[in-house]
Amino acid sequence: MNTMQRSGSGSLQSPRSPSSQTPFLSVSVTDPAKMGNGVQAYISYKVITKTNLPEYQGNEKIVIRRYSDFVWLHDRLFEKYKGIFIPPLPEKSTVGHFEIIIIYLLAEKFRFSAEFIEMRRQALDVFVNRIASHHELRQSDDLRIFLQADEQTMDRARFQETGIFKKKPADLIQIFKDVQSKVSDVVLGKEKPVEESTPEYEKMKNYIFELEDHLAEAQKHAYRLVKRHRELGESLSEFGKAVKLLGTCDDDALGKAFSELGAKAEIISIKLQKEAHHLLMNFEEPLKDYVRAVQSIKATIAERATAFKKQCELAETIKFKEIDLNKYRLTRSEKLAEAEHEYEMLKAEGEETSRRFDTIVRLMNEEIVRFQEQKTSDMGLAFHEFAKGQARLSNGIADAWRSLLPKLEAHSS
Repeated sequence: MNTMQRSGSGSLQSPRSPSSQTPFLSVSVTDPAKMGNGVQAYISYKVITKTNLPEYQGNEKIVIRRYSDFVWLHDRLFEKYKGIFIPPLPEKSTVGHFEIIIIYLLAEKFRFSAEFIEMRRQALDVFVNRIASHHELRQSDDLRIFLQADEQTMDRARFQETGIFKKKPADLIQIFKDVQSKVSDVVLGKEKPVEESTPEYEKMKNYIFELEDHLAEAQKHAYRLVKRHRELGESLSEFGKAVKLLGTCDDDALGKAFSELGAKAEIISIKLQKEAHHLLMNFEEPLKDYVRAVQSIKATIAERATAFKKQCELAETIKFKEIDLNKYRLTRSEKLAEAEHEYEMLKAEGEETSRRFDTIVRLMNEEIVRFQEQKTSDMGLAFHEFAKGQARLSNGIADAWRSLLPKLEAHSS
């Protein structure tokens, strides 16, 4: 396995070795293992936590977690930390839902392939370390439960989810689209949009949507590069075998040269396959991870839009109540006391809603700056890994073919 590991931000670094003199929280997701058989099969992971934070029980804790436990942690944080960009999870499966049973079986086979399991493990490691390195999220009680609770306690916590925690963040993208609609402004007698339209908000939205398109396009071509490397490697492997067989037809120097040519082709095939894997894990996967990160940000934008809509609707309701209250005061209605109580309750709710919305705005402004800084670092590293791998591959291929040139030139002359 690669000796380099991804940091909490998603970048590659040497194995973690935090100083005991400063507060630290380091998490490793390791040792994936298939549990069960058939449709009940799943992958479990060993989650190792090392920390000197006083709120944790001991300096090291090892627990066993499955994918649904990571989903539980993600959804809890999404519901509790409005305005913060919650790190994304890898997809449950890279293959969609199939109605044809044979395709489903092929998808299941891929889901338990060594490569898919390693990609999933790496993505989950990035996910949990991003949380552990976030100054707000690392203080979460849910994170401590996830990192320390035994399996039975974790199962109870996951199965006790009710109410708002059943809501899936992915569903909020539709909410974001819904708030583009208009509602009646009963006070002015006109229609007005309930979508926030400040220049800063529009700029952030445009940036995120454009970034998603560009990242998705880059990831698509990275996938094609990986596929091309693998296909070329397979072709060279088959070519090498064929040339080696051709060499057996002649028991002379030319036959020996053909055999060496076939052997070199097979060596280069192995180099291409290794580089394809390196390209997948250190270039395509980071790009895919940032596509997921942008989609997670869009879910937070949807939450902000919902909060803004609720703030506007409450403001309208308060104006309605204020009109009714003035009527009751003029007529000295017996309903005045009740109306005044309802008005004060609504006013307090409106103020709290405004405070929550302002908090979301403030946190998102901070988060977008942090995200852009981290993206610059991670993307720079990913493209550096890409260029370094391509240079290494090119040099290896050139050296392999170059070593054969003297012998082949002797026969061609």
